[in-house]
Amino acid sequence: MSQSLIDAFVERLAREPAVLVSVDSTQGSVPREAGAWMGVFADGAGVGTVGGGHLEFEATQIAQLALAGQAIDALRRFALGPSLGQCCGGVVQLRFELLRPVDAVTLHQRLNAQADARRLPVALFGGGHVGHAIVQALLPLPVRVHWIDSRDEVFTTGLPRWIATEHSAPVQAAVANLAAGSRVLIMSFSHAEDLDIVAACLQRQRERADLPFIGLIGSQSKWASFRHRLEARGFSAGELAHVTSPIGVAGVVGKEPEVIAAAVAAQLMQQR
Repeated sequence: MSQSLIDAFVERLAREPAVLVSVDSTQGSVPREAGAWMGVFADGAGVGTVGGGHLEFEATQIAQLALAGQAIDALRRFALGPSLGQCCGGVVQLRFELLRPVDAVTLHQRLNAQADARRLPVALFGGGHVGHAIVQALLPLPVRVHWIDSRDEVFTTGLPRWIATEHSAPVQAAVANLAAGSRVLIMSFSHAEDLDIVAACLQRQRERADLPFIGLIGSQSKWASFRHRLEARGFSAGELAHVTSPIGVAGVVGKEPEVIAAAVAAQLMQQR
């Protein structure tokens, strides 16, 4: 769930009661995963979504009953078959929580913590045009970005808390402190830095095996040159196979930074 939706829900909750409807558990084919939520107010207005369709329509009605003072079950089972007019065929358990304005602060902390726990860790080396475009593309997505460059003045200001910047010189020194499970994107301002970062990532992968994706921007010829140099540094063919280069989903044509960023963002979502 995006930060803007969390903020919008909590801001209105601070003024009037609401019901938080969340997906507690699922079975089979369903429109949303466990943890998805929506906030419902007395007028039926909602923030967020638990899957749309008749499921959401019924959930909204139940929430409105709770806000009108009627007792409801805190947990309710919905079979997504013909009775709901949805062909998913699975089962969704929805949880209903009545909230008051006094709950706004703690709910904000709770929803932020849940959102942060679901964020995919991404390490981005490079603050050039493509790096900036990738950060912009990732802002609304469920990722946590560690953005690194050897030049301190290149970062965008006013970034949200899930985009952390680091000035590192030498830049490859930052590899040792990346979060376990980081998906690494390498696109520094120089090929020499790129090579050193890739080598540091491969060394860490050799020692800890905790970097599931190492992606290098560039052409096939650039990677062929890097392969020879990395082999000379002692990395095996199996280790080098862990590097993805070029990066981005196949079939996206264009070298504009925003186009590359869209392809890379889609590739990262495949990593979730």
